[in-house]
Amino acid sequence: MGRWTCDRCGATGEVPPGESADTVLCDTCGEPVLGEDRRAPAQVLREIRRYPVKAMGGEAVASVEVDRRGVVGDRAYAVVDGDGKLASGKHTRRFRRRDEVFEFASRTTPAGVVVTGRGGEWPAPGDDVDQVLSEAMATPVRVLAETTTPYFDDGQVSLVGTASLAWCRRHLQVDADHRRIRPNLVVETEEPFVEESWSGTVEVGGVTLRPVLQIERCRMIDIAQEGLPREGRWLKSLTEARDMKLGIYLDVVHPGTFAVGDPVRVLG
Repeated sequence: MGRWTCDRCGATGEVPPGESADTVLCDTCGEPVLGEDRRAPAQVLREIRRYPVKAMGGEAVASVEVDRRGVVGDRAYAVVDGDGKLASGKHTRRFRRRDEVFEFASRTTPAGVVVTGRGGEWPAPGDDVDQVLSEAMATPVRVLAETTTPYFDDGQVSLVGTASLAWCRRHLQVDADHRRIRPNLVVETEEPFVEESWSGTVEVGGVTLRPVLQIERCRMIDIAQEGLPREGRWLKSLTEARDMKLGIYLDVVHPGTFAVGDPVRVLG
């Protein structure tokens, strides 16, 4: 006798004699279920990272709450100039290239967000950190909280598999340090780029996500940052090998909490 697990509510049970899991309805929520032998094997969440100030270095956390916007506290602030452009590693309609921002890092404390860099530490937002950043960038800037326009690029949560990073190290001869691509989630995987094939929904701990698109990388992955030296080769090699794509964006379907070590299960 086989067992079933409900994709919607997580309830489990036994498949009645003479039936298959394809025909069983969940005893709890009444939705169709899926036999355990057909569910994708769980992968494991290896690391969670959050970036309180966009484009600055971030922090590794053991667990974090996720709401409808994404990881709570992620990219909650940005460095904004007088034209409303956000400091970044590239020029676009929304961003202005200011590589000095990569000399700074941000972290979350019980008292709020703290920015460090160039030998100092300052609460953010605040006049002191604004002055330091303005001097570093040689133009007036401020650390501002997100309002109506999201500070995210194209998705609420970013994810990369360890096998994809290992492939880059092996085949592109680069360090492929995950900190260069600023993911929220690093998942232990066995097959390179398997995350790019995911569809439907993805359960991570108590959170349900929906994959939305592959991430196209920019020159930022080669910049010196988070204590890493300048790479200089990854973007060119990634462009030639994979059309600049690495990792995926996901949107939040059901909020909850992530924790390192949580299973990551693709429901399809």
